[in-house]
Amino acid sequence: MEHLAQLIKLQDYISRYEWNPFRYPSQFIRLKQENWKKLTVEWEQIVEEPEEEEASPKSSRFSKWKRWKQKPRVDVTGERDHTESLPPTKEELKHYFLNRLMEIQMKWATSTITDISYINQKYSYDPEIKYFLQRFPDTYLIMYYPIFNIKKAPIEGEIIVITPINIEIIYLMDEGKDAMIIASDERTWTVDVQDKRYKIINPHIALKRTEQIIKSVLAFHDLEFPIKKTVLSKTNEILYTDEPFYTQLVGRKQYEEWFLTMRSLSSPLKNQQLRVADALLKHCQTSSVKRPEWDEETYAFGFTEENN
Repeated sequence: MEHLAQLIKLQDYISRYEWNPFRYPSQFIRLKQENWKKLTVEWEQIVEEPEEEEASPKSSRFSKWKRWKQKPRVDVTGERDHTESLPPTKEELKHYFLNRLMEIQMKWATSTITDISYINQKYSYDPEIKYFLQRFPDTYLIMYYPIFNIKKAPIEGEIIVITPINIEIIYLMDEGKDAMIIASDERTWTVDVQDKRYKIINPHIALKRTEQIIKSVLAFHDLEFPIKKTVLSKTNEILYTDEPFYTQLVGRKQYEEWFLTMRSLSSPLKNQQLRVADALLKHCQTSSVKRPEWDEETYAFGFTEENN
């Protein structure tokens, strides 16, 4: 089955993972695997369903999907859907499944059984959230611009990826298709695009701020874990004379190598990784309200809450 990283914190929304960070990551991986097998069996039954009447291979194929479309089925939200059909190919089925899991991940990142946060709808369609969740391994725990509560003051962090072996803090950059980013040790960097040139704040400042927060939290909880800092641009070339100390600059030319390295890590969840996630979540700000009594969640893919 394809990758799907886990969104453990989104801004200051309440999260299942902060409720129990030692249980939900492994539970999600197991339920994902179980429900992919169930969906595959269901899909294969549709593919192998015999035709009642003789027909050409092409018409036979599409008549199966037409008949399936008429059968009521249960959607990921738990509601019966009389119109949605399973896709005709295995590859499309994978995308279908991952997109439904994305919906579940967004729910887990914005609610618990008893509480709920009202999400800004822009995050439901944020392409970068989808990118980080659907491109990286199940054992990667993502904090998407978390808001930390440091000395009673809210401070927004950069994107944090907690892998089984380290933490990677990522500063995303996209200055437009034709822009070139020129890095320096100064407080500002330069962006060249066609005949224009302008300054931007050095991303290392934001990365360093997030790094200092993480280091202070880990020290408070007597934890040690390697930390990496990365400036990432999938669309722009980043030019530099000397790479900043302990900061990786990944521009358009270095992106593929970085991406393959990130995807290639094969490791189960680690206890130290979960302890680190627990510590960071404890120092995040959370804004939520009690879930209305009538607002009860159900899931078609078997992602029901398991009370241990």
